[in-house]
Amino acid sequence: MNIVLLGPPGSGKGTQANILIRQRSMVQLSTGDMLREARRSGTEVGVKVAAIMDAGELVTDEIVIELIGERIGGKKGGGFIFDGFPRTLAQADSLEELLRQAGMKLDAAVEMEVGLKELQDRITGRVSCGQCGAVYHKVSSPPKVEGVCDNCGARELHQRDDDTIEVLNTRLLEYYRKTAPLVGYYHHAGLLRRVDCVGGPEEVANSVAKALDG
Repeated sequence: MNIVLLGPPGSGKGTQANILIRQRSMVQLSTGDMLREARRSGTEVGVKVAAIMDAGELVTDEIVIELIGERIGGKKGGGFIFDGFPRTLAQADSLEELLRQAGMKLDAAVEMEVGLKELQDRITGRVSCGQCGAVYHKVSSPPKVEGVCDNCGARELHQRDDDTIEVLNTRLLEYYRKTAPLVGYYHHAGLLRRVDCVGGPEEVANSVAKALDG
């Protein structure tokens, strides 16, 4: 099964992707993770990514699509989870074409619905690992040992400078302006599954499972 996770910042896409990886052996293709890995790789595309990011510019669709195309061709597992891509209608068309060329298709687009107050609470309590990117929440999902990443053991947990209500509001405006049209795109294709993401991670995971299997 290949799915797209749609949702505003703080909706829990990364958390649910990790649960799907564990339960269904799916492979997460996170745009942010892929760009960080490409930057560290030293490959030709990695050098391009590093130069663009160092200049404070946005990585082009062409580069992101190239990275995703490489991953799709290299491993299938239990299917792919597309997290952070597509963000626009043009990217959605590109993803459809990439999957078609690989002899695959998209099975569902899961829209993770969360209210504004809940998003604010999640964002302001979020901390992440500076080494591997794992994300925690000070109240709802803290690391097992305070200040230590469960995933890689690094002591580099910190709150990002942009995890504030002011930045969240700006990012929400950008999300709804550019990404919300994808809801209509996937609804028209008969692929949209809406999930209420209020509750703990496992409770939400059960709702996601029902949406995918129902």
